[in-house]
Amino acid sequence: MIIPVRCFSCGKVIGDKWNAYLEYLAKDMSEGDALDALQLKRYCCRRMVLTHVDLIEKLLHYNPMERTKDKAQF
Repeated sequence: MIIPVRCFSCGKVIGDKWNAYLEYLAKDMSEGDALDALQLKRYCCRRMVLTHVDLIEKLLHYNPMERTKDKAQF
């Protein structure tokens, strides 16, 4: 869903680095270089950022109230 605030393994705060990571990727920087620029040296923290899937943006497109409106019309 949303980026975890802390690394699950070591507890380092990584939630504040997600937007900067996306900006680096938008500038055509490689994933490894972007993680180095964010000073994420531990492989557990790098894993947390690399494997995160941002589903919250996809879920915001769905409105459960639309279904109840459609059912109420029938």
